[in-house]
Amino acid sequence: MATCREGQRQRSEFCWSSGVCPVFPPKPPAPLHPHLPCLPLILISLPPLYLILPLLLSLTSPRRLSPPSCLPTLIPPPHIHTLSHRCGVMAAVTAAAVSLRSATTASTPSSTPHSHCSFPSATRTTAHRGLVIRAQAVSTDAAAAAPVKAKKESKKQDEGVVTNKYRPKEPYVGKCLLNTKITADDAPGETWHMVFGHEGEVPYKEGQSIGIVADGEDKNGKPHKLRLYSIASSALGDFGDSKTVSLCVKRLVYTNDQGEVVKGVCSNFLCDLKPGADVNITGPVGKEMLMPKDPNATIIMLATGTGIAPFRSFLWKMFFEKYEDYEFKGLAWLFLGVPTSSSLLYKEEFGKMKAKAPENFRVDYAISREETNALGEKMYIQTKMAEYKDELWELLKKDNTYVYMCGLKGMEKGIDEIMIPLAAKDGIDWLDYRKQLKKSEQWNVEVY
Repeated sequence: MATCREGQRQRSEFCWSSGVCPVFPPKPPAPLHPHLPCLPLILISLPPLYLILPLLLSLTSPRRLSPPSCLPTLIPPPHIHTLSHRCGVMAAVTAAAVSLRSATTASTPSSTPHSHCSFPSATRTTAHRGLVIRAQAVSTDAAAAAPVKAKKESKKQDEGVVTNKYRPKEPYVGKCLLNTKITADDAPGETWHMVFGHEGEVPYKEGQSIGIVADGEDKNGKPHKLRLYSIASSALGDFGDSKTVSLCVKRLVYTNDQGEVVKGVCSNFLCDLKPGADVNITGPVGKEMLMPKDPNATIIMLATGTGIAPFRSFLWKMFFEKYEDYEFKGLAWLFLGVPTSSSLLYKEEFGKMKAKAPENFRVDYAISREETNALGEKMYIQTKMAEYKDELWELLKKDNTYVYMCGLKGMEKGIDEIMIPLAAKDGIDWLDYRKQLKKSEQWNVEVY
């Protein structure tokens, strides 16, 4: 027989059955600290492993026999048994909260409430303070509960739009087919129209841009940085075979503060190109200036100088080309601002469009150095628009009116000055209204 209390007495059958010696009862060990409970009592107060382990395993196992009724989305349906599905729906986090609490009554089962679900947690308490372990499962699969948002359909012709097919390190090498000056000799500055062949390898839409990397290196011995230019031709190109792209480029030449003549690298490279020369093309890029899908829309186009480029592409598609799925029947109204009459760009083309579709095309020029308004002010583009301000405001209140702006940045501020008092008459804050137009893709700006 075994002995108890260091062999002072042999254990009786009562000792073995009850686990307590009636003669020499066990003495409690001395506390570790006067302010802390005894270590054995702390250990006794912890839930036994056979209660904790099944609970934790049930949270992490892909198979649950009795899931909480409040988590139907986390339990795979009976007909789905794939591992990937189980891993997805069983993404849960086990949060263990350990808290001290005082208890003076015998241990009783309790449950812990949670906003999502609850699991029973077994607790054991004694007359001393004990530790309680609580486990909760919180779903992190937000997609399971949140509805899928439908993708907003664009009002623009964005179907099949290609972007960034070619990049500066690997550009497409096109061929210059045509390069001609389109301003008079007495114009303040040269503007050139150029056509590049791309054999159909640079697909683009009206309103997009391409990048040009000029030949040579900069002062640091590195390749020149690309410069973006708005495309001035429709997707079919000037030759109608979808194998060319056209640009409208003004040669940049100015005198700096030191009296030195400075030439823009890329603009001069392009304006000096000869037919047959290679040109490095990147892109196409941009979706801001894409045309609206609605063939009955009112399209107001505001351009200064070479900002006319994207609108030439619009107008060619509207009036010079025929498509099975697109026939423009709305109103295209162009405002073009230039310094002198000799600087007017594509005037002959616009004249032909006007003659072909007088009810669908309007064009107004603002020639700042030659014209003035009734108050004697120079005729800038916003000054010309002010002459039609009431008509323009009525158009802007319609759901199918789209405004496109390309050119000098200061143009936008001048238009705000016209529209703020007009909108105020109708109790509308113009700046807020413009934000709404922008959000609905009816206000499109590309200025520099």
